Amino acid sequence: LLVSKDLGKHLLEVEDLLQKHGLLEADISAQTERVQALNAAALKFSELEGYQPCDPQIICNRVNHVQTCLEELEELAAKRRKELEDSRQLWTFFQEMEEAEAWIREKEKILAAKTCGRDLSSVMTLTNKHKTMLGELGNRRALLHQTMKKGEKILAKKSFSSVGIQEKMREVCLRWKKLEEITGLHQQRLEDALNFFQFSAETDDLVAWLQDAYRIVSSDDFGHDDYSSQALLRKHRAVVDEVEKHRAAVLSLRKQLALLAPDHRQGVDVQIRVVEVEQLYGEVAEVAVLRTQWLQDALAVYRMFSEVHACEVWVDEKEQWLEKMEVPEELDEVEVVQHRFESLDQEMNSVMGRILDVNQVVQQLVDGGHPSSDEVRSCQDHLNSRWNRVVELVENKKSQLSSVLKIQNFLLEC
Repeated sequence: LLVSKDLGKHLLEVEDLLQKHGLLEADISAQTERVQALNAAALKFSELEGYQPCDPQIICNRVNHVQTCLEELEELAAKRRKELEDSRQLWTFFQEMEEAEAWIREKEKILAAKTCGRDLSSVMTLTNKHKTMLGELGNRRALLHQTMKKGEKILAKKSFSSVGIQEKMREVCLRWKKLEEITGLHQQRLEDALNFFQFSAETDDLVAWLQDAYRIVSSDDFGHDDYSSQALLRKHRAVVDEVEKHRAAVLSLRKQLALLAPDHRQGVDVQIRVVEVEQLYGEVAEVAVLRTQWLQDALAVYRMFSEVHACEVWVDEKEQWLEKMEVPEELDEVEVVQHRFESLDQEMNSVMGRILDVNQVVQQLVDGGHPSSDEVRSCQDHLNSRWNRVVELVENKKSQLSSVLKIQNFLLEC
């Protein structure tokens, strides 16, 4: 049993042989105690004085022979155990290598069947799964390194042929290297897909914002008075600021596109999408400028109407006063009225400046092709005619006062 060359052909068989060998060792250990007891009893006969049933030398030789046989048996058992344990290490190594190969084949099939997703959500899900797989890959790599070290130790002992061990190690190393290459390629494809779908999502968000911005800046609501136009202009300026802030995002689209993987950036759809975004932004910016001008024109019109109204109120008041006023004949009263006209001249100079400003604004609106040019021009003409009427009345009243003053001065001189 102890000199058997059967060291097992696989791990389970080696384990079985080791178990049987353990029973044999236990049997040897039990027999060792019995042999030692028998040897001790036999040696007593070699020490007898007087009658000796057997030659003491024969007894000693017999005891030594039995002890030597037992020691040889123990040495064979120890050698057999070492050989079996070495065999177990060998077959453990092969089994672990086979498990590694099976794991590699499984992952190769999984990677071969994996896609890169159809949208951002699916790509992120696949990326998270791939990260989990990378963790498994790291753990399996550590186990493989440990198994490789076991193989190197077996080779160092030179207990078995190194051909099968080295071949298995080389084969598994090559497959592992290929797996890491496939894993790296798949990870790169996932990263490329993630970058592409992120780019697409950001582009879609930008398009949605630009469409909303276009709807706002193309509004035909310019307010109905000075206050509402001012409020709309403030809101529009805030929108214009946001449009300007998005300029950098639009300009960076081509740089982002250039960073995508060739398969993604060379697609006709994505290139058309970038051009559409740039065109849409140009339209939004252009319409925003036009709306700014339209709101400013509307505000100018409402302010002009407000100024015209204020001037006409003044004109109405002075026109009524001038029409009702009768030139007095007494010198004292004439001087009072004359002082009033001096104050009126100052007011007229001030109002005249405001009317000139109104005329200037009207001319700018008309020259700019404002849609309300006819209404504005009509309002201007009406104000100017009213103003000319007041000027005419003032000149008439001043002429009458001058005549009265001449008469009164003549009478005084007489």
